[in-house]
Amino acid sequence: MTDESAQPPRRVRADARRNTDALLEAAAAVFATSGVDAPVREVATKAGVGVGTVYRHFPKRSDLVAAVFRHSVDSCADEAPLLAAQHGPGEALARWLQRYTSFIATKRGLAAALHSGDPAFDALPAYFDERFRPALGSLLDAAVAAGEVRDDVEPRDLLRAVANLCMAGHDVGPDHARRMVDLLVDGLRVS
Repeated sequence: MTDESAQPPRRVRADARRNTDALLEAAAAVFATSGVDAPVREVATKAGVGVGTVYRHFPKRSDLVAAVFRHSVDSCADEAPLLAAQHGPGEALARWLQRYTSFIATKRGLAAALHSGDPAFDALPAYFDERFRPALGSLLDAAVAAGEVRDDVEPRDLLRAVANLCMAGHDVGPDHARRMVDLLVDGLRVS
């Protein structure tokens, strides 16, 4: 008898990975417009699959929400090195902070889900930190080294500042957070 835990993990077929990614993208779009409590049928329809397919991949709603969150975090964090390769350090930092602003804005209802007590969400704050802090840290370090931004800013503080700016009241337009983050970035620049 072999010990299954010693076996290498099974590789997911490329088509299965694409299907899961499409389902996660559809769920993210639905959650962005309808919140994380949107009916699973709405997610299935958007993805072009049956409700059973959603539940086969994600047996509980919390599994789907957690997977969407991780997928979105990965997508945002993975843009940091791409932006660094395409733009100067200060511009890459500013663009990534705007990308992070979009990430925060599309997570309607996620804060309530994260604090719901559901164990499926327990590891998400640490995941958020382990992906975003290094992504932002590398951009911030490069901008500091280039003399483009202040050297007294910590990635965690900047992540929190942007998140706080995204919690605008109901009396502001949809571009309010972007304008506020632009002001924050201007404040980071070395004069």
